[in-house]
Amino acid sequence: MAYNDFVSVTIVTYNSGRFIKRCLESALAQKYPKIEIIVIDNNSTDGTIDILEPFEDRCRIVYNDTNIGFAAAQNQAIQLSSGEWVFTLNPDVLLLPNFIQALVDAGQIDPKVGTVCGKLLAIKSTFDHLDTPLVDSTGIYFTPMLRHLDRGSQEIDNGHYLNYEYVFGATAAAALYRRSMIDDVAMDGEYFDPDFFVYREDADVAWRSQLLGWRCIYTPNSRGYHVRNVLPGKRRALPPEINMHSVKNRFLMRMKNITGDLYRRNFLSITARDLVVIGCCLVREQSSLKAFAYVATNWRRVMAKRRNIMSRRRVTDEYLASWFSYKPVSRPAPKPSARVLSRQKAARG
Repeated sequence: MAYNDFVSVTIVTYNSGRFIKRCLESALAQKYPKIEIIVIDNNSTDGTIDILEPFEDRCRIVYNDTNIGFAAAQNQAIQLSSGEWVFTLNPDVLLLPNFIQALVDAGQIDPKVGTVCGKLLAIKSTFDHLDTPLVDSTGIYFTPMLRHLDRGSQEIDNGHYLNYEYVFGATAAAALYRRSMIDDVAMDGEYFDPDFFVYREDADVAWRSQLLGWRCIYTPNSRGYHVRNVLPGKRRALPPEINMHSVKNRFLMRMKNITGDLYRRNFLSITARDLVVIGCCLVREQSSLKAFAYVATNWRRVMAKRRNIMSRRRVTDEYLASWFSYKPVSRPAPKPSARVLSRQKAARG
């Protein structure tokens, strides 16, 4: 039964003092009975460590001496974990009490489901609710320009997204990953690519997982709230370092995962977006130019990763291409059994 599956909650903190206490409280308040919580702190300097100390008796907390990045720190947490499922959770997320239970239940629908995501709503940085409720994410999708976006982002929440659906992938802010998928898609023992450091690492994992034949399912019964700092159109408000990683990771992700067929189908769209990205870096965001130096310096190593992925590819060109669209793509998924749905309803009380 679903509730026998052990879940490891993995959280990476870096100067997360504004959020981490309430995030951990919401994780500890989950009605799901079998969880462990692992926190990796990337050398925070804002008081996060003082906030974490009272939780040491209920969570496993590791304090790194340096900031090794989100991707590497999540890998560190995953290596320490023991659950059949790994639930990656950002410090700026608040979970409703039935969030993890509903994710695990949805994961039982199909043995090829490797990732499960729920419905995240937007919330203010103070953790106060918005006057008008907005959707933050119900999964991620890719456009023909190779942009990855959150499905439903900034839409008014009017009670839609009520069906179980297969989607391309999940935002790692609150994503449940099956251990057998992690073991399958990892490379050299690393699930998230440490070359990414931060940003787009979840989209990279989603793409790789699709190539290897795994599915991602969205459940409407998992609900939480997310403080979204990175949104399209707000790039200038972000630190230069984050923008540099965004540029770098756009090209790393493509080098590793794109097939020849997908590139040919979307050549004009991809090239148009590349010209915009390169032009912006040359004209107004010169701090991101070092992204291209990184790609050039590490070309051989990245291409070795590509060969590893492509040698294990299990899906057709047609299947992969069907996910790349300017409108979010989803496909109907079966509901859990009546018994599971009844338990979910009782848990919501």
